Amino acid sequence: MSAAQPQSHPTLALSPVAASVSAVTAMPLSMAEVVGHRAYLVRFAMRRLRDPMLAEDAVHDVFEAVLSGRASFGGRAALRSWLTAVLKNKIVDAMRRSPDHATLDGDDNDADTARNIASAQPGPCEIAEQRQLLARALAGIDALPPGLRDAMRLRVIDEQPTDAVCRQLGISEDNLFVRVHRARRHLLS
Repeated sequence: MSAAQPQSHPTLALSPVAASVSAVTAMPLSMAEVVGHRAYLVRFAMRRLRDPMLAEDAVHDVFEAVLSGRASFGGRAALRSWLTAVLKNKIVDAMRRSPDHATLDGDDNDADTARNIASAQPGPCEIAEQRQLLARALAGIDALPPGLRDAMRLRVIDEQPTDAVCRQLGISEDNLFVRVHRARRHLLS
């Protein structure tokens, strides 16, 4: 097979433009080699994008770039590392296109951009609400009848194993579940 002839299907052929630019450095890749890394690439993209559809699209863009020859593998790194590097660039492109991802560029003339980004940590108001809710729940548990209160404290609050709670209270497993259910129902009413 001469160098001018296109490669067969099992090997990824470079586009004519890419072949002329990287004829010396590009290494032929088999389709099976590239697709064999798909599951890893999708998991990697999911961790970054947190959206299964965007992750699939980014991996698809990687395969499209490899198949069209816009990305050529030179063999200077492991195939998985190279595919991951291409994917990282595609993820950045996807994040730039998506309106869901906030930026801190300063190009949008919005002085409050940094304050509008959601934080994983609760704010002071949320912490105060959580403390009030917890105080009400604990006061409600203290107001329960002794049998329900003990079952609720040991099993739910202290998170003791079912068998240990049953031995301590001298009741059966079914009775424990009934008591916890009744205590929860009483707290909700």
